[in-house]
Amino acid sequence: MKSIILIAGLLLSSATHQAFAEEQCGKVTIADMNWSSASLIANVDRFILEHGYGCEAELIPGDTMPTSTSMVEKGEPDIAPEIWSNNVKELIQRGVSDKRLTIAGNSLSDGGEEGFWVPQYMVDKDPSLKTIEGIIAKVKSFKHPEDPERGAFYGCPAGWGCQISAENLYRALKLDAAGFDLIDPGSGAGLSGSIARAYERKKPWFGYYWAPTAILGKYKMAKVDFGTGIDAEHFRDCISQVECAEPKVTMYPSALVQTVTTTAFAEKSPQGFEYLGKRSLTNAQMNGLLAWMEDNQADGNIAAEYFLMNHEDIWLKWVPADVAAKVKSAIEAL
Repeated sequence: MKSIILIAGLLLSSATHQAFAEEQCGKVTIADMNWSSASLIANVDRFILEHGYGCEAELIPGDTMPTSTSMVEKGEPDIAPEIWSNNVKELIQRGVSDKRLTIAGNSLSDGGEEGFWVPQYMVDKDPSLKTIEGIIAKVKSFKHPEDPERGAFYGCPAGWGCQISAENLYRALKLDAAGFDLIDPGSGAGLSGSIARAYERKKPWFGYYWAPTAILGKYKMAKVDFGTGIDAEHFRDCISQVECAEPKVTMYPSALVQTVTTTAFAEKSPQGFEYLGKRSLTNAQMNGLLAWMEDNQADGNIAAEYFLMNHEDIWLKWVPADVAAKVKSAIEAL
């Protein structure tokens, strides 16, 4: 009889605990940012919080600056799954200092990645091309499309923030004197298209790119080593600035990409907040997912379903067993 009472008590306790957790969570708003990786993560969060934690989760449109500002000033949305913190550093710091925002964790575990790249098939044939010295020594391999006497370095499109850093590093590396012309690809599509064309023909290519992106998920590229390591202070104070009189060579520091919540949500739903702290992807994982999204013309919702169905090896590490069981049941019902 005691055993029956004990078991009944444990079942009641478990049910009460779950009901309390769901009551704690309640309605949750999640920023669905207007780029693919952020939309994917937002949809994954919505599904797991809704089906695993009993939240009433809703996606609302978002973008870096307006979402961050709204979270600080209005306390909504509750969650910004992918914030590139360096772009709104002071605002995020003020929000945390004022106890309006709380950092849950890193949505990209190895941070956003930038660099100068060459196709992996070039490095496989000539390992020296993994270094800037090797690139410069083989400048004639990277033929300019309009001037066979010059090499081609594909920079960041005009008007983008990365145009400044790419041009300053082009100057610091003295690539002009080495025989390279800086080519403006005109747009993000122009830049990615130049990589795709080179890859399809197995031709040389050298230029700036970033991750996570579908392009680096589709085409294996090798980051060129400048041999200097990272000088984060000089990058911040000079390389990333329009006025940079004496740029020095440095590798790109990784960009901090974080999940940010309102402090009210963190306090109201500690279990949901704990999940967000564990939910993280590597650049390589995200690159592959973005490539799948592009190939299948999938939006964030479809991509989230694909991810949850096919990558249990990743997301099961983010949640406890009881939550995982509920999420699996919801996936099976799709």
